[in-house]
Amino acid sequence: MQQEIEALFANPPAEYSSAHHAIFSSFKEALNAGTIRAAEPDPSTRTGWRVNGWVKKGILLGFRMGGIVDMSIDTARQPWFDKATYPVRKLSGNSGVRVVPGGSSIRDGVYLGRGVTCMPPMYINVGSWVDDGTMVDSHALVGSCAQVGKNCHISAAAQVGGVLEPVGAMPVIIEDDVLLGGNTGVYEGTVVKRKAVLGTGVILNRSTPIYDLVTGNVHSATDEDPLVVPEGAVVIAGSRAVSRGKGQEWGISLYTPIIVKYRDAKTDEKIRLEDYLR
Repeated sequence: MQQEIEALFANPPAEYSSAHHAIFSSFKEALNAGTIRAAEPDPSTRTGWRVNGWVKKGILLGFRMGGIVDMSIDTARQPWFDKATYPVRKLSGNSGVRVVPGGSSIRDGVYLGRGVTCMPPMYINVGSWVDDGTMVDSHALVGSCAQVGKNCHISAAAQVGGVLEPVGAMPVIIEDDVLLGGNTGVYEGTVVKRKAVLGTGVILNRSTPIYDLVTGNVHSATDEDPLVVPEGAVVIAGSRAVSRGKGQEWGISLYTPIIVKYRDAKTDEKIRLEDYLR
């Protein structure tokens, strides 16, 4: 399948045939089943993850191949028009996924583990992986190709950014047992290691170093590697004083994420209530 996808991506035909659509259909079924994914664990890398660029190429191929079609339930009252290759994800009572009524949407080409809970309204985009027992809360986004582990809570209005292009770029990674607080935003290929907790309003991207008050380290992205949040870190939104120029004169401070502690029994007790929501 990889060779077929890469060949079709590199050499687009004048017109896509039924055989080409069959290749893409098999590719999308593999995404839904979780047998392929945009990124996967790799202990040999510094981040513990590697990108599968050919999978991203397959997702982009779907946008090339699909024409705009009417997907409306009622065109007059609520018109929906999108690529024919990416309808909503088909689920049944046997899928083991709880989609609470009220305006949520999951695009086709998404892996959903058993016990995933989707609170309305939320959105999960193509290429994402959402593993067993995770809750995606109201107004939350799981962007294209984002990888979310087991037993996570993506709280209300949290944004897990998508990184579809360039195809070699790491998507956002949220490992197992992570809690993203309300209105958090994780972007640009940031890797949040297992059991980390991001407090309300924390924003993470390549240009936001994290100041670790516990160890005295500063965690930053580099040209080669994304920002990595350490395992078990508890991160809150803080500020750092501008130390020169007008910023210093005016007493201005800039936003910065801060690690104030590492997860312990007391932290676990506070977030245990999340289990009752699943």
